[in-house]
Amino acid sequence: MNVRIKSQTEAFSEVLLELVKEDPRVYALSADMGSRIIASFMKACPDHFLNFGIAEQGMVGAAAGLALAGLIPFVTTISVFLSMRALEQVRTDIVYPGLNVKIVATGGGLSYGALGATHQGLEDLSLMRAIANLVVMAPADAAETRSALKAAAAYAGPVYIRVGRGPVPVIHAEEEVPHFQIGRAIEIKPGRDVTLLATGIILGTALQAAEELARRGIEARVLSVPTVKPLDEAAVLRAATETRGLVTIEDNRLTGGFGSAIAEFLGRTRPTPLRMIGIPEVYPIVGTPEELYREYHMDVPDIVAAALEVFESTHDA
Repeated sequence: MNVRIKSQTEAFSEVLLELVKEDPRVYALSADMGSRIIASFMKACPDHFLNFGIAEQGMVGAAAGLALAGLIPFVTTISVFLSMRALEQVRTDIVYPGLNVKIVATGGGLSYGALGATHQGLEDLSLMRAIANLVVMAPADAAETRSALKAAAAYAGPVYIRVGRGPVPVIHAEEEVPHFQIGRAIEIKPGRDVTLLATGIILGTALQAAEELARRGIEARVLSVPTVKPLDEAAVLRAATETRGLVTIEDNRLTGGFGSAIAEFLGRTRPTPLRMIGIPEVYPIVGTPEELYREYHMDVPDIVAAALEVFESTHDA
């Protein structure tokens, strides 16, 4: 079966073009990465694009100034630099005063695995999730990316969106997700035995794991969770109530990330068997994302094993 693939950054550039036609207050700011992220927007709308070079902190500060002037800036560069080098500016210049800035970070997680730990955005979801009053999203494919960006543009306040580096499988049949809402999970596959909850581009791996579980006679519900914060607590609670346990899957450091958000919620409301798949407490070696997923137990067999462990631990309950 042929699987359609499309870059999330291509979808980002397309949406920017649509938004600026509707609202000339939209601007794009990049730290020397625009030609690799939003090339078509740069070419079509040069007067609405600002390149700051390798100066992420200055770029974020300038975005705050543009927002104060009534414009709607979309800031973009590699996630590791937006989330770490410019963390203070994101928190203090943008989120603390509640400015209408949209931060779109590329190459989170192990996307830049070949460049080593300095370029691997291992902690961005954890860091951004810790900032009060910041919406944090990680769409899974081009369709979720389009929907997330449009929802972010309509939202009056700061938003952080992590997208992938290169082409990824298109999960959704339509160009955009119908009835997409910030803070809402999307059921990709129904199931009554266990629930796999994935955020970001690793959703495709979760779906492959669900197929393998089906071959073993286990029905896995698969939820795409494009909004890490605010979490869809109702969907998580339904999954905890209706299935035997949960497995969270993220391309992010386990500490403080997506799985942690679900563990914290369940700990307050309904203790439930839970296993978390993600980047462990290491600085990963150099390799492709696929190689690193295998190395750090984030691949299909590892998700299957975690789901089986959850299922079997409750089978006789």
